[in-house]
Amino acid sequence: MLDFQTAGESHGKGIVTVVSGFPSQLEIDPGFIQEQLSRRQGGFGSGPRMQMEKDEVEILSGIRWKKTIGAPIVTFVRNKDFSNWEKIMDPLGDRPFGYQDITIPRPGHADLSGAVKYHFRDLRNVIERASARETVGRCVAGSLARLFLRSFGIQVGGFVESIAGIISQIDVPFQEKIKASLPSPIYTFDLEKEREMIQAIEKAKREGDSVGGTFIVVASGVVPGLGGYCQTRDRIDARLAAALMSIPSVKGVEIGDGFLSSRLLGSQVHDEMGYCAAKKPFSIFRKTNHSGGIEGGTSTGEPIWVRCAMKPIPTLRKELVSVDIKTREEVSARYERSDVCAVPRGLVVGESMVAWVLAQTVQEKLGGDSMDEILDRFQAYLLYLERFPD
Repeated sequence: MLDFQTAGESHGKGIVTVVSGFPSQLEIDPGFIQEQLSRRQGGFGSGPRMQMEKDEVEILSGIRWKKTIGAPIVTFVRNKDFSNWEKIMDPLGDRPFGYQDITIPRPGHADLSGAVKYHFRDLRNVIERASARETVGRCVAGSLARLFLRSFGIQVGGFVESIAGIISQIDVPFQEKIKASLPSPIYTFDLEKEREMIQAIEKAKREGDSVGGTFIVVASGVVPGLGGYCQTRDRIDARLAAALMSIPSVKGVEIGDGFLSSRLLGSQVHDEMGYCAAKKPFSIFRKTNHSGGIEGGTSTGEPIWVRCAMKPIPTLRKELVSVDIKTREEVSARYERSDVCAVPRGLVVGESMVAWVLAQTVQEKLGGDSMDEILDRFQAYLLYLERFPD
């Protein structure tokens, strides 16, 4: 089974990612992984940390001559900012003379709840691991998943739909939106709304505030029959929701029309079916895709699409009221260097998490220890779909 874990702190030595379960002989494109890490660092509204770091992935194991060998893949992305934090973040050093514990939690952040959970008096321990810096590892794992999915004709992309309540509204197919968003500084497809979004981010920055928004991730080329309805753990929509909700600042996930469907009649929501003998590999199709490509926890063969809502970044220069956990006094929350808007970066992480879940379901469906074995089984499955229900 595909699995990954990350390790490392925001201002520590770097982010380690350990990925297991990929078959042997999968071709790895290090340039593609690097491209995704660069996209994660981009996006208008990013803070000074993104200009300071230049994330470069180092592959430590599990790959030889640009192909997987079936062993765990371990990667390392160094934090260049560690040189400025070495004494504070030294794993084996002594507490620096004069160092003062951070005792003022930020509203909206994990500071206080994390300190309660792990019995910390210094919130720095929470800040370092709860930071979105950890998503570097997710992008590495997601990039490997995307390379795996390419072998089965599955492509994952996305775009920013809204920022600060300003919604991109040009009505064109998903793939056109994805293509149009690639050169955008905030990864959106509507140039007029792009200007308004940038202005809203600049205004929030001047006022010491932050803004959130929504992004959409789309997976095309997905065959029917991935996931399942028999057990909770099989349902692909539940797995996608869990993976996406785990991204820092994501507070809402919907599959397809999601909440909109709750306000409509069944006849307006459920995707009617059609038949086309020329449609390959599966001739029965949905005439619409309100379900987001998933019914009963199982892929339908239509594009899978999900929408995520991100709250504004919880670290603000504008003062919010907090409580000093040492003195119990009400004080102004402290400021930690941060973004003004992280929605574009959240999109890239969201693409990675969608790719990861889909890679898991493909591997579970087909099995196999090498790419040759898996691809043979995939061809057999495509033949089955063409002949269904024979």
